[in-house]
Amino acid sequence: MKKTAFLFPGQGAQAVGMGHDFFQEFDFVREIFDMASDISKINLSKLCFNGPMEDLTLTVNLQPSITAVSLACLAAVEKEGVQPDVCAGHSLGEYSALCSASIISKEDALRLVFKRGEFMHRESTKVEGAMSAILGLTIDAVQALVDEVQKDRGVSVANHNTATQIVITGVPEQVQKVSSLAVSQGAKAIPLKVSGAWHSELMKGAEKDFSDIVRTIDFKKPEKPVIHNVTADVEKDPKSIKEIMVKQLCSPVKWYDSIKRLVDEGVEVFAEIGPGAVLAGILKKNLSPDYPHKIYNINDLKAFENFLRNIA
Repeated sequence: MKKTAFLFPGQGAQAVGMGHDFFQEFDFVREIFDMASDISKINLSKLCFNGPMEDLTLTVNLQPSITAVSLACLAAVEKEGVQPDVCAGHSLGEYSALCSASIISKEDALRLVFKRGEFMHRESTKVEGAMSAILGLTIDAVQALVDEVQKDRGVSVANHNTATQIVITGVPEQVQKVSSLAVSQGAKAIPLKVSGAWHSELMKGAEKDFSDIVRTIDFKKPEKPVIHNVTADVEKDPKSIKEIMVKQLCSPVKWYDSIKRLVDEGVEVFAEIGPGAVLAGILKKNLSPDYPHKIYNINDLKAFENFLRNIA
């Protein structure tokens, strides 16, 4: 079998109805949702399947919701005996990647993302934050604009998704200034509908509390390599992985470099496991048409069956 990567989406992949067909089909999926609801004290199946979207999108609800759906899709794949050679997850999705690599249990992943969502929501209510996608400039060009505008570290790069798709984050006024400068250089700037400045210094207040939670969780040595957001590299030491996951709160997501690393590792099959198709879209922009590859989405039963047929 060709070298395979399992990729897990983060916030922004949500849709009302996500995970419903897996929930109806498999007892073990219902158990994952029950466990997630017990941990979060949120009726996640009702929220995921019926919405409303406004409630689903609140980070405190969204983080356990997306993780529950991703872990449900992963459990279905694992039951068929399909295993990845390497894993990665975009921001929130990195917790599902840790599960896939047997670093943490599903229960602990849900515990962590629920607390992560709580702390991020808390910080977002203290200081208003904003995020904007800059399309058409390189990371160096965007970083130069950030450096030009930056005052008291009020704006920074949040996600480096493709060669020319970079998300900035921070104080609204400074995010707007960088966006305007980018537009003056011929780029597009798209304000994102988010409730906080994720992956910025404005989340710094969550670090200590989240670190205290992470310390209580059992992290094991990876059974498969995980490419981490913070480093775009692998790490084998459980203690170092804990530090990376705490640092991830305020650090940029090096997704473009992570995909390059997967290509360097010779991965040819990319399976996005979880709701939506955000990562598949980013992959298509990052992978050369000459590079031999197949991209799959495992976000509903039909796509799951298609994946199993094709990799058999």
